[in-house]
Amino acid sequence: MPQVISLVLLGGGVLGSEGLFRPALALPEAPLRLAQATPTAAETAVNQGLQYIQAGKLNDAIAAFRRASQLDPKMAAAHYNLGLALRQQGQLQPAATAFYQATQADPKFALAYANLGAALLEGNNLPQARDYLQRAVQLNPQLGLAHYNLGLVLEQQRDFDRALGSFRRAMELSPKAPEPAYHMGLVYLQQRKTQEAKAAFEKAIQINPNYPEAHYNLGSILFSQNDLNGALKAFRRSAEANSNYANAYYGAGLVFMRQNKFADAQQVLKYAKDLYAKQGNSQWAAKAEQQLKKAQQGQKSS
Repeated sequence: MPQVISLVLLGGGVLGSEGLFRPALALPEAPLRLAQATPTAAETAVNQGLQYIQAGKLNDAIAAFRRASQLDPKMAAAHYNLGLALRQQGQLQPAATAFYQATQADPKFALAYANLGAALLEGNNLPQARDYLQRAVQLNPQLGLAHYNLGLVLEQQRDFDRALGSFRRAMELSPKAPEPAYHMGLVYLQQRKTQEAKAAFEKAIQINPNYPEAHYNLGSILFSQNDLNGALKAFRRSAEANSNYANAYYGAGLVFMRQNKFADAQQVLKYAKDLYAKQGNSQWAAKAEQQLKKAQQGQKSS
């Protein structure tokens, strides 16, 4: 599943800046807080929910936000915060419902549309995710997370040119986030534009030198170009960035095989196979096992 981004925005207004792009769950800004002058019962419940969030009491926060939304069904912040808390628990459908209710309470709430789209994207409801993310960028063209998530939708729908446009805009708005550049690389690979893909992965690595997937994909390109030393360096950097990233060891094993370094190949391919098996990836564990047998046969023949 691609990396889906949403914002944790708790309270009553709209924040101007964005969080970093991260995998799957929403990442927060500073909480949005409601006005404190003689708060209503609903506002009090929202503020209680914020306190519960800060204390790590997610269930209590959900109860408080739900109570606030019942006390004042037109309070967009109550629905929105409820959606964020539910999404943090992995309850995608209830979260999407809450975000939708936030958009009904405030039809110009761009972040609510963005998070609704993100929840639908993670739930693989691509057509609706696209609609809501497009609405988010219409309401707030400066919302980088919405452009990024829209790019993910378009990438999965194989609308590659539009996906690239969304990722470029996300890069402009969030220049410190490596994920848009990385996904541009994946799109370029789909378009068989190898040099553009290579440059995009290098850009992602420039932004975040510890990006294992970017190093791995760069290594795969270098391997296909028979730059074995460059590929091995990239695969090693990938493994250094994430020691549990099995693809990095598998890629290194293929390099060693091509270099006729069969003992080294056996070592890393066995490690890759064990990691794949541990992570429940039986298909790639079997592929690693096949390559391991080839390395063993190669050593016997050498």
